[in-house]
Amino acid sequence: MEGRRVRRFSMGRARGQHPQTQTHHSLLPIHSHSNPSSPPGLSTTISCCYCDFKFWAFNQPLFHFGRGHSQILRAWFSIGVGFGLTLLFSISLILIWELGRALNLFHGSFFINLFSRFFSSFSTSIADVACIFIATMVSVSVHELGHALAAASECVQMEYVAVFVAFLFPGALVAFDSESLQPLSCFAALRIYCAGIWHNAVCCAVCGLALLLLPFILFPFYIHGESPMVLGVPSTSPLSSYLSPGDVIVSVDGVPIHNVQEWMEMTALINELALRGRNHSLDVPGFGINRIKGYCVPNSMMEESKQIVIGDNQSSCPDDLTAFTPLPCDDTSILDHNHPSRIEKTHCLNAKNVVKLNKCGEGWAAITNGSNCICSQEESCLSPVQIPGLIWVEITYSRPYSLECLRVRRKSFVGPRISDSMESNCGGTFVFVGDVVSMARSVKLTAYQPRWAFPLGTYLPNVLERILICTFQVSLTLALLNSLPVYFLDGESILEATLSHFALLCPRKRRKVLQVCLLWGTLISILAFFRIMLYTL
Repeated sequence: MEGRRVRRFSMGRARGQHPQTQTHHSLLPIHSHSNPSSPPGLSTTISCCYCDFKFWAFNQPLFHFGRGHSQILRAWFSIGVGFGLTLLFSISLILIWELGRALNLFHGSFFINLFSRFFSSFSTSIADVACIFIATMVSVSVHELGHALAAASECVQMEYVAVFVAFLFPGALVAFDSESLQPLSCFAALRIYCAGIWHNAVCCAVCGLALLLLPFILFPFYIHGESPMVLGVPSTSPLSSYLSPGDVIVSVDGVPIHNVQEWMEMTALINELALRGRNHSLDVPGFGINRIKGYCVPNSMMEESKQIVIGDNQSSCPDDLTAFTPLPCDDTSILDHNHPSRIEKTHCLNAKNVVKLNKCGEGWAAITNGSNCICSQEESCLSPVQIPGLIWVEITYSRPYSLECLRVRRKSFVGPRISDSMESNCGGTFVFVGDVVSMARSVKLTAYQPRWAFPLGTYLPNVLERILICTFQVSLTLALLNSLPVYFLDGESILEATLSHFALLCPRKRRKVLQVCLLWGTLISILAFFRIMLYTL
């Protein structure tokens, strides 16, 4: 969060206080500590609900830089004035909409939709807490740097920079002497007040551009978009016995998977098929799922298997076996779930053995002209029985960074070919039966694969992506909060300086308009905040 600065454009009275008198007019019982052993130019302020750390090391460097590039900076922050006023006007309209939404006059909520997505994207893990901390420090620093440079370009010397914690909320501020702001014109003051919001908007644009260019930036060291790689598999995940960090997911049900989004979309599609109670007659371009998927099972294996009677897609097999039912050559006979052919003897087989067999049916993307009759005379096309609540999914993976696969790679450089048994050491295929949506969400994936195996290199792109996304969200939140026409934030200063342009209003009326806008803006913002908490908790 960003704290209120000790500065205000004049509207009849100056609210900023000089450092020598600020302590005596404070609303909080503040006690300043001055440690003789601490470096010069540093001080701390501590109270029951507020503490800060003030330093002056950046005063002169920022002031000299702002003075030396004043023309460029004034043009830059003049653009920020237009952006800040536009955002203030837009946020005011959204607050009116939120008030109407609270009174059931309108439908939908901008703040609830925005912040619910923001809070839902983070967890209480140490990594997310560290990411939020870094993003907050970057966003607040960029915000305060904007105010400091804008003030320096107007020949306004800042007094100090402070980092504080108020009621458990961290923040920072840049303090100016209110007397130094009095000679400024209204537009010059707006350049200073809108600078923080403008810099946060630019920070969001930079983070978004960096996310788009990250695959190209990391191209010399990482492969992007080939197949998603596993970063972590919790012990509670149903895939914990199959996958491990460093494994690469190659395909799902024969459909190649290139990134995390395709992984989630594919599992959602399979789940949708199961909820509809069918796994055929669905033509989805790019996924190759049109009809039933089956395997060419030898007749000898079927004779040795246990047989049970199936009716209405209900079956019973031991825990270590899976029910399979024959698929007739005539596809029209399987389009009707109530057809008599659907009530027949099924076979309980070991899925680990069946998945190694040839595939049949038209549901496999790898088979261009699939059919239920492509199996030999000594084989029969069997399809796994879809049990309600349990979905059959075949997942193919590879282990390119395992010791066995690294040995295979070395031998491939010296030998003409490598055998299939050697290639099997680099991965395999397994069958998962259960809730595919929960299964897909239980593993942590990344679209980046390191070109060389080196320590911690697997996690670097994901960390960078997470920091950029988090910084974008925090910086956007900071810009929106400071655009609100509420007390103690930048919106108050921007609104006050804007009202000074209306010469038709006397100073007394301008103050009344300002107080009414701030009062209603604060009340509606508090109402929206509580509604956000109710929806997100």
